[in-house]
Amino acid sequence: MTDLTAAAPGTPVTVFDDADHLGEALAQQILGGLAATPSGGRYLLGCPSGRSLRSTYQALARLLAPDTDLSRLVIVMMDEYVVGGPGDFRRIDPGLTHTCAWFAEHEIRRPLNAAVPDGTPLSPEQVWLPDPPDPAAYDRRIADAGGVELFLAASGAGDGHVAFNAPPGDLGAGSAVLELADQTRRDNMGTFPEFRSLDDVPRYGVSVGLGTIGALSRHVVMVLIGQAKQESAARILAASDFDPTWPATFIHRCPDPRILLDTSAVRRARAPEFG
Repeated sequence: MTDLTAAAPGTPVTVFDDADHLGEALAQQILGGLAATPSGGRYLLGCPSGRSLRSTYQALARLLAPDTDLSRLVIVMMDEYVVGGPGDFRRIDPGLTHTCAWFAEHEIRRPLNAAVPDGTPLSPEQVWLPDPPDPAAYDRRIADAGGVELFLAASGAGDGHVAFNAPPGDLGAGSAVLELADQTRRDNMGTFPEFRSLDDVPRYGVSVGLGTIGALSRHVVMVLIGQAKQESAARILAASDFDPTWPATFIHRCPDPRILLDTSAVRRARAPEFG
């Protein structure tokens, strides 16, 4: 693990040997925060679907004690594909394997519950998703719950999108139904192999906004894993502030921000001053 705090002005940067080491360190932070949550309180964890945080979710399940109480944990998912049109947007069938709902169920909730046979499981009601007919209600729900303790963020490889927020990024944007940029849809083809062509990828999604994350979180971590994220890592580390042409640079404006990378993501991002 290498501390590269000087790489991005004002934003601490840590590079891990690989995705597994990164995931374990981040999982330990999450478990520490959950353990410190008072009885009766809630620990809201902002979660993307997809590849970037998979090692973190796997480490969480691996590190949980069998008697862990998960009743205080709330999984705040970032986005979901929608079908229909203006005035009649609705969530896509949650049984489809490329949905955020499917990912949350099969890659987060079920593995966590399987790891706590003697504890209190995570109920379906503890997994939150934005609602297409009233996206702004998601922001209100998060705010009413006291905000997200830790928001895990990831960057699109081709355009720096965060959730479904493509360029130009808007720091003030709240949750909304968005028409997906073609580059965002291409990136999602790599995430979900069941998409055989761009035509298979939905054209609309409901998503938290950059403002949702920035205004309603106490801590935000940007995670970049793998060679596919080298360009995004380079753009984020080179930025000294938010650049709307690469929305993931919003991390520099987030509360208590951190950037975590593995070595395969950081190679092209290395600058002479830090090797």
